Amino acid sequence: MSKTPLHSFAFGLATTNSSGEIIEVYYPGPVMQPNADLSTLIINACKVQPGSNCTLTIDADLQIELDSALQRSGHGTLAEQLRTLSNSGRHAVICILSQDSALTSIPEAYLKLHLLSHRLAKPHSLNLQGIFGVLRNLAWTNQGAIDLPELPTRQLQARLRGEVLEVMSVDKFPKMTSYVVPSGVRIAHTARVRLGAYLGSGTTVMHEGFVNFNAGTLGTAMIEGRISAGVVVGENSDLGGGCSTMGTLSGGGTEIISVGKNCLIGANAGIGIPLADGCIVEAGLYVTAGTKVKVLDATGALTNTVKARDLAKTTHLLFRRNSLDGAVECVPLKRTVDLNTDLHSHN
Repeated sequence: MSKTPLHSFAFGLATTNSSGEIIEVYYPGPVMQPNADLSTLIINACKVQPGSNCTLTIDADLQIELDSALQRSGHGTLAEQLRTLSNSGRHAVICILSQDSALTSIPEAYLKLHLLSHRLAKPHSLNLQGIFGVLRNLAWTNQGAIDLPELPTRQLQARLRGEVLEVMSVDKFPKMTSYVVPSGVRIAHTARVRLGAYLGSGTTVMHEGFVNFNAGTLGTAMIEGRISAGVVVGENSDLGGGCSTMGTLSGGGTEIISVGKNCLIGANAGIGIPLADGCIVEAGLYVTAGTKVKVLDATGALTNTVKARDLAKTTHLLFRRNSLDGAVECVPLKRTVDLNTDLHSHN
């Protein structure tokens, strides 16, 4: 893919606190890797310094200049989006990323999270360094995002009006569906998918499923377990109820955990290793990198004993626990997992 002057940009609506500080941003139509002509238009209209990342408030003068330039260059849809946001009476902004560098501001962080959930960038393709230091803990309410120091006052004001200010969560990350609902997905409990999740078309996330930011599915999948931050699940795989995938955000190693295509992780099972295509982990079994595994051949004869990390690239294995002595074993599989197409093809 050819290089362009801009990494990405987006027009958005920002929420500010009582001090005028931006606490979150909604971008309805982010643009990833715009072509050279559109990049140059944005750079010139916004007077962006070469190689810099910035966020600008769209005042009347900037709105007119951008609108005119977008219309002349044939970008009518972007011009219409710009006018809609600018005329909303809210705090309209444009966030411009010339390069994919470590995060330094809230608008930059929200833009990258939007790029992931809009499927414009896949997990691990963006530099999210510094995101926890940049994002604020906010109260996510039925009246939008509220800065925590201002929450008691807003709750009192609501009560005085005879209303209840409902706080759904207190977190750095909002739920994805308040910002974008990707096509072709079903999400039974929307609070369990964070903004920054990447959900491939055909994915179903059931009530106990969870998908963190910078993680997700690459295609059709059934998610009834936990996809931790950084974990990517391949197409046609099934994460059973209550199962877990080990992330690397807090403690542990730095190896990225992934689930290949046509895999099944059974109910209440888990993995701490990358799982290759066509593998199954039986219900209730948690396989970590250091788990000692007895490797059996197709006849059931023992061929080797290794640590589970040594099997991370081996396809079509069944990991199971011996019901008599409790030893963890793996045996070769001849079949692959088949999802119920009726559950996923009509999302």
